[in-house]
Amino acid sequence: MLLPKDINPELSIYYNGSIILEQLFNKNNVELISLYSDVKAKSNMSFFTFILSLDWLYLSDIAFITESGEVTLC
Repeated sequence: MLLPKDINPELSIYYNGSIILEQLFNKNNVELISLYSDVKAKSNMSFFTFILSLDWLYLSDIAFITESGEVTLC
């Protein structure tokens, strides 16, 4: 799923993570649902793919979710 072979690159976690990062660069501290609505307006990303991409960004120490539910860059 990170780098799919036989499907569109728009379905990869790397690509979708870059869309999330683009939104985080514009607004650093943003609530999770607000971030998803911003990402959804820009692309046709499902919530499942959004969460997987956000998990990848967290595991890579790029993004962090605070206890209040805001997503921020590390």
